[in-house]
Amino acid sequence: MSVSSSPAPTARTPWRAVIGGSIGNLVEWFDWFVYASFATYFAASFFPKGDPTAQLLNTAGIFAVGFFMRPVGGWLLGRYADRRGRKAALTLTVTLMSTSALLIAIAPTYDQVGYFGAAVLLVARLLQGLSVGGEYAASATYLTEASQPGRRGFVSSFQYVSMTAGQLIGLGLQIVLQHTMSDDALHSYGWRIPFIVGAVAAAVVFWLRRNLLETEVYAEADSDPAGERGSLGELLRHRKEAALVIALTMGGTVAYYTYTTYLTKYLSNTAGLSKSDASLVSFCALFVFMLLQPLAGALSDRIGRRPLLITFGVGSMLATVPIMTALSHADTFLGALLLSLAALVVITGYTSINAVVKAELFPTHVRALGVALPYALANALFGGTAEYVALWFKNAGAESGFYWYVSGCAAVSLVVYLTMRETRDTSLTQARSEEPAAPAEATRTAV
Repeated sequence: MSVSSSPAPTARTPWRAVIGGSIGNLVEWFDWFVYASFATYFAASFFPKGDPTAQLLNTAGIFAVGFFMRPVGGWLLGRYADRRGRKAALTLTVTLMSTSALLIAIAPTYDQVGYFGAAVLLVARLLQGLSVGGEYAASATYLTEASQPGRRGFVSSFQYVSMTAGQLIGLGLQIVLQHTMSDDALHSYGWRIPFIVGAVAAAVVFWLRRNLLETEVYAEADSDPAGERGSLGELLRHRKEAALVIALTMGGTVAYYTYTTYLTKYLSNTAGLSKSDASLVSFCALFVFMLLQPLAGALSDRIGRRPLLITFGVGSMLATVPIMTALSHADTFLGALLLSLAALVVITGYTSINAVVKAELFPTHVRALGVALPYALANALFGGTAEYVALWFKNAGAESGFYWYVSGCAAVSLVVYLTMRETRDTSLTQARSEEPAAPAEATRTAV
């Protein structure tokens, strides 16, 4: 496909690009995180009755399987985004997510069909993994390319604003259902409601994303033969950058999933808070966390990306063990909230800018694949298994071992942050030879 033969309309309206790239991301991550936040209610529906921790281990295992599908999605949909455009990839990912949410909503229970219901759940999670594997890169590249060089950190931070907003809506819905439905009703059928909401919302976003405009950076990238765009061969030419994405993601993704998707279970299963109080703590902490993202992103536009990454690395390495230990004894709402906020403030140094840093490492013709595949691999190995590793340590009677595991992952990434190059002033229109593009090209962007 030749981009130059039929120039695509390009995104020129600042907030239209931000909203268009973010709103679908919100729905994607609403569906993704709803699985984790409602797992305590539907775990018993798909597996034999018994030890609640064992049931959570089973559902967490399926949650982790979804992550192992993300590299496949990163490869297929990253290649698709580089060859067919960011808009086309964004539309496809939300379609896959809508299908997966609908499958979970109608999945039969263990009492009805035995393990077939768990099999349906597994297929749905595989589809979600495929979708999210491509969504992250498509959204990251779209938001980064549709922004001015001096505002890329600020604009791309809305990826985690939308991700967190999706989780907040999921938690908010959970809190509403907890206060309007009995516990028995939630365990019986109420847990299906958020998946129905997610499927319908994704269908609406599909229509919205079809009206997005392509980024100018992609539309103008017509110098590379179509056969080389998004290919593994081209990615291998940038294997150093790909390895860097994996390494810098390692500590951030483990910490992120520890204090977001796993936090509610940890507060109820370990600290002893009620499920409703644990959900409310997560909601309040994540709301503040969401508001911090654009502030930190804008700060990175002024002082660079590395200072924020280093701050996260040092903070997560040193503070994880004391914060997690204190959280295990947090028997009040306020105490749990303050500790959770402290952890999320530290993590902001990573979440607010990790998308733009990865996008700035690669040239246009392989940017989506370069972000997608190594990031998905890192998430499969570390992010997707974080909850399972945490529950494994708990089941083995050595829960504190997980705290040291999170701290160790942060330490590895810190080494990378200290030695990597600064990416803030990188031109997104750099050629395959990695020579900087003309300054004038770098300014013809949307935001």
